[in-house]
Amino acid sequence: MSQFLIPNSQFPINNPSILWATLFVDELTRAGLRTAIIAPGSRSTPLTLAFAAHPDIHVVSLLDERSAAFYALGIGLATGQPAALVCTSGTAAANFYPAIIEANYSHVPLLALTTDRPPEIRASGANQTVDQIKMYGDQVRWFVDVAVPENRPAPLTLRYLRSLAGRAVAATMGLPPGPVQINFPFRKPLEPVPQPGFELPAETARPDSSPFARVTRGRVHPTPDQLADLTGAISHAQRGIIVCGPRCPGGNFPARVADLARVTGFPLFADALSGVRFGPQTGNAPILGGYETFLPALTRAGLESPDMVLHFGAPPISAKLNDWLAALPATTRRFALRESGDWQDDAYTTSDLIWADPEILCETLLSSLNSHQFPQNSPWLPLFQSAESQTWQTIESVNRETWFEGAILADVATHFELTREQLYRQLFE
Repeated sequence: MSQFLIPNSQFPINNPSILWATLFVDELTRAGLRTAIIAPGSRSTPLTLAFAAHPDIHVVSLLDERSAAFYALGIGLATGQPAALVCTSGTAAANFYPAIIEANYSHVPLLALTTDRPPEIRASGANQTVDQIKMYGDQVRWFVDVAVPENRPAPLTLRYLRSLAGRAVAATMGLPPGPVQINFPFRKPLEPVPQPGFELPAETARPDSSPFARVTRGRVHPTPDQLADLTGAISHAQRGIIVCGPRCPGGNFPARVADLARVTGFPLFADALSGVRFGPQTGNAPILGGYETFLPALTRAGLESPDMVLHFGAPPISAKLNDWLAALPATTRRFALRESGDWQDDAYTTSDLIWADPEILCETLLSSLNSHQFPQNSPWLPLFQSAESQTWQTIESVNRETWFEGAILADVATHFELTREQLYRQLFE
């Protein structure tokens, strides 16, 4: 029998189900996965043991499957990386469905590892057995019903299993990101007890903790024609705006889009969930956050429609901003700038959808635009800046004069010099 070296193994690998789970979890960590959310159950025992034993995995155990799924969704939303979500067979996996749908439409990476009965027990009346094959339908980016564990797996099967882990993680972070379901049909024994006839196979892992199958993707660069069209439209705009909706890219994007707003003189309407409204980029850029309050008043006062819109991210949460954008005349060019290239405009006022990486797009535009191209005395930007300033002055005045929970939290944050993120962690962790 050959030696089988897996660093996370704290129990004997002495049956097929334990081997399958240990190999797969080991390869998930090589692909970068670091968190597993486990809803306890019997059929998922092999995966639970493998995750719990691995030193590079942070395990969270939650009894309720629905809560576990939304916890995993939150990790993906906060980090941009998938968490593994594990459950037993039967209706347990159905409780993941609401979070799977949210992950699909919100483009959040999530790796659902459902465990199942082997094929000979399906459709037999066995307890805790439902049809789990493609049970999430089109809500997932990819589905795989894993090969049933074997006593003497061929080298090809082991390569398949290791490659599957890396491919699954990569699929959650594709274009667009989203959920993936991998379904494991485990036969008993589910615990690390010996199985007659089982033989430990030769090692198949790559050396130095390298992934067996490394899946990477490049970034989508704008074409010269796209850049020429966009640069010309920006240069000729008299009343341009930038909209950053929820789930804009992280990294350098907030700083680059803020620079673009500063250079062009376009007011930047930043959604609270955009990742742009708060942060160091707000220091010298015309970033607006009070538009839900002031837009109706400006509209009643005869505010002109913008003649150009640059829209990054998902549709804004603000009903007032959405109403304003929905009323755009046909003469307004509304550019949607999305790396995934998917349509995100239920008002259908988008005139141009540019499929390109937003950060690269902003950087390229900044290198070709000159702030001297834009009118320095235009009343367009000062109009919004004045409304933004008056809005927050009024809100702060009301906060000082009126008792409510939000004012107390603001005072606590100010007193302890906490950022919003630090305050929320203190409250909810």
